[in-house]
Amino acid sequence: MRRLLLILSAGLLLAACGSEEEAPEPIRPVLSVKVEPQVQSQLGRFAGLIEARFESTLGFRVGGRIARRWLDVGAQVKPGDTLATLDPTDQQNQLRAAEGDLAKVQAQWINAQADARRQQQLYDRGVGAQAQLDIAQTNLKTTSAALEQARSALSQAQDQLDYSTLRTDHAAVITAWQAEAGQTVTAGQAVVTLARPDVKEAVIDLPIGLAEQLNKDLTFTVASQLDPTINTTATLRELEPQADATTRTRRARLTLASTPAAFHLGTAISVTLSSDVSPRSELPLSALLERDGKTQVWVIDTQQKTVGTRDVTLIDRTADSIVLASGVQPGERVVTAGVNSLKPGQKVTFDEDAQ
Repeated sequence: MRRLLLILSAGLLLAACGSEEEAPEPIRPVLSVKVEPQVQSQLGRFAGLIEARFESTLGFRVGGRIARRWLDVGAQVKPGDTLATLDPTDQQNQLRAAEGDLAKVQAQWINAQADARRQQQLYDRGVGAQAQLDIAQTNLKTTSAALEQARSALSQAQDQLDYSTLRTDHAAVITAWQAEAGQTVTAGQAVVTLARPDVKEAVIDLPIGLAEQLNKDLTFTVASQLDPTINTTATLRELEPQADATTRTRRARLTLASTPAAFHLGTAISVTLSSDVSPRSELPLSALLERDGKTQVWVIDTQQKTVGTRDVTLIDRTADSIVLASGVQPGERVVTAGVNSLKPGQKVTFDEDAQ
């Protein structure tokens, strides 16, 4: 009887061992990301403004005291609109003096004409002297020249009076005043700055190191800071040759591919720089498995719901991410947590919607 019990006990132990060996391995839940191809490298994001490509600073062509500013900053002007006027007293006095000089010379010219005509008639009848005729004709030529000079002086005086009114010759927006009413200005001194709103561009300041690396392959994405969905692309038009001594930056001016209506002059923008690169993939640093001198990642077989290692080639590594040149394909899923505790072929569960 005792022998029978020992045999039964041994059988039960063997059965128990067999059941443990055949027990299925538990399914492991994992975190994962989908591999997305990257064909551009982000070089940075910078704040900037929308400005007019063409700006002009105007001043009076004569000196004087500003009597009135007719418009304020932000006003839109049309060709011929008056911006400011000088006290015209000096120019009006000069004009009246020129008009008086012209009237005087005109009277002298009329007398010279009459005298030359009389001397010519006397000479033709044989009673006049050649010397008197020559004097009369010379006097006529002199007064004719004086008449032309007086007319030019009058025209100049009229222009000087017209120059005391500052007008615009193109449609624009007033962006700044450099002089106030009552201020005395000299000829050519800056008074007002106008910007043409029809041609706009993006303006940003770039660090010297980055500015020296700019090339034709760079892509600039310009977006409104208030609404990033309003955006466009741009190309580099001009890069200032000298850096700002204080900020150590160089100013870049970008030509916009299109100009959204929301891009008003002075709009705050965000400009992202990117460059075309060979195809690569970026993954979280936690996805990297390093052992036996190899760099690997766990790739999920989405059909079988299992994992397997894959050798990868690293291009770059940061504190948070890795950049792979090869080893994974776009659309594959890579495990991003617990990579040291998985086994090849192990069953896993994952969120298929996770990006």
